[in-house]
Amino acid sequence: MIKVTNLQKSFGETQVLKGISTTFEKGKTNLIIGQSGSGKTVLIKCLLGLFQYEGGTISYEGKQFSKLTEDQKRTLRGDIGMVFQGSALFDSMTIIENVMFPLRMFTNMNKSEMQDRANLVLKRVNLSDAHHKMPSEASGGMQKRVAIARAIVNNPKYLFCDEPNSGLDPKTAIVIDNLIQEITKEYNITTVINSHDMNSVMEIGETILFLKDGRKAWIGSKNTIFKTDNEVVTDFVYSSNLFKKVRKMYLEENS
Repeated sequence: MIKVTNLQKSFGETQVLKGISTTFEKGKTNLIIGQSGSGKTVLIKCLLGLFQYEGGTISYEGKQFSKLTEDQKRTLRGDIGMVFQGSALFDSMTIIENVMFPLRMFTNMNKSEMQDRANLVLKRVNLSDAHHKMPSEASGGMQKRVAIARAIVNNPKYLFCDEPNSGLDPKTAIVIDNLIQEITKEYNITTVINSHDMNSVMEIGETILFLKDGRKAWIGSKNTIFKTDNEVVTDFVYSSNLFKKVRKMYLEENS
């Protein structure tokens, strides 16, 4: 579990995060949504320790990040998996070498042990026959699955995903959503996803944090988001006619 309390972050005179408090639960897909400039990416980078913040606290399993020693922070980083928006695979490495990279960074495994572990997670994301391909030979969907395999190869306690469906067709996006949710449950990970994709919100949004101008404007789930009368949320979520119709149908069925 990750707990955020009154988090504040500024760049110069511009305050980007304005006292955000929330909890990201273990074993659930926790989504952060909101318009561009709402503070989603800055919040993620604060959680990852990439940005220092001026006020508030971030706690991992009850331990404040700012109070950890450098050794403790390194251990924590080994417990974190990250799926980047553009997959961020190393072009000069094969797929299995990409997946093995975190093992080289954070473990003392020998080469055989690393290969066995990489093979296991590649099998888990249905890429057993892609080990020796280069990233350039893989489709966008395959690259995302490689990125997920690399993110979970260390058995992380925490998984962060930055726009994991960016650039994917709708069918492939659903496959990636389902894979992330399955892995979250299977490994009991605290998963935090930064997303613009409303299909993802409705598909796997077990906890949804909505940010507006650096503040927590709403929190709920894919089930409660249909019921809310929060205008900020409804204006964002139901900007398309499709979701307006879905909401109308949901409310009629549950009235």
